[in-house]
Amino acid sequence: MRYRTLGHSGCSVSDLALGTMTFGAETDESGSHDQLDAFVEAGGTLVDTADVYSAGTSEEIIGRWYAARPAEVTDAVVLATKGRFPIGTTEPNHVGASRRHLTRALDGSLKRLGLDHVDLYQVHAWDPHTPLEETLATLDGFVRSGKVGYYGFSNYTGWQLTKAVHLARELGLVAPVTLQPQYSLIAREIEWEVVPAALDAGLGLLPWSPLGGGWLSGKYRRQQRPTGATRLGEDPGRGMEAWERRGTERTWRIVEATERVAEERGLSMAQVALAWVRTRPSVTSVILGARTTEQLRDNLGAAEVDLGAEELALLDEASALEVADYPYGELGLDQRSRGLTG
Repeated sequence: MRYRTLGHSGCSVSDLALGTMTFGAETDESGSHDQLDAFVEAGGTLVDTADVYSAGTSEEIIGRWYAARPAEVTDAVVLATKGRFPIGTTEPNHVGASRRHLTRALDGSLKRLGLDHVDLYQVHAWDPHTPLEETLATLDGFVRSGKVGYYGFSNYTGWQLTKAVHLARELGLVAPVTLQPQYSLIAREIEWEVVPAALDAGLGLLPWSPLGGGWLSGKYRRQQRPTGATRLGEDPGRGMEAWERRGTERTWRIVEATERVAEERGLSMAQVALAWVRTRPSVTSVILGARTTEQLRDNLGAAEVDLGAEELALLDEASALEVADYPYGELGLDQRSRGLTG
């Protein structure tokens, strides 16, 4: 396992993180604890959860793991959680990034985890109804109170991230250190605005769904609608990963390129896809999401994989985004660049 700082902070974390969205849903408590044990044994340190994962059950499972393990094991973990979405209610103040909701959400997370603080607290998505000043002041208060070590965001666009960073500076508040976006060979759109914004602000990226919702694991094949005990086999219309939505010619081109590199290197497709994300600018740690400990152990094998220039070029070419000339295509890029000689 290798380690990088959490954005511009001085806190180091493993460059592979354990995502726990499956805990309490696709993975039972025993299996979840096995995953946590395997991850820590492999040298992993960053564990990511959220209050909305299995309606709080994921945090409760992690809390019981903390309680059952000695301090010398749990002290190595850098724990991250998130708040913003509602849990089992439609009451309007039980959602969003307001001071009222985030304060209650954090207190609820700490109670479920059985801890008095978390290392990283993330706003799970942008809130169009709460003044950003209110959200930032609330997060600043969390840090100063000791309930939170650092804070960051998830699923923010480039302008939202940049506005938050500069407003925090203007108000003299503690600055964010991370952003958690979707990022994979299949989903590269954040490279247009989000990655440059993160680089400009010195924020570390914590990519989620680096296997494209399972598409890059090799479990799906052209003309074979998924069935059985897979995410799309159980729910073909599953969100952004849906069979009809994501099964494009570009996706199959990426799958085939990933498979080619995997076969030539004697690796799993998942290891190749994860190794690619680890090379991307501003990435601090790649979030792994596995149903089983066996899947997790395979994913952890990516820690030892360094892709060569030709392999990276093949994957980059296969996953290149199809864009118009402006503003992200060739003409737009040319307008925003210049040589030093005029």
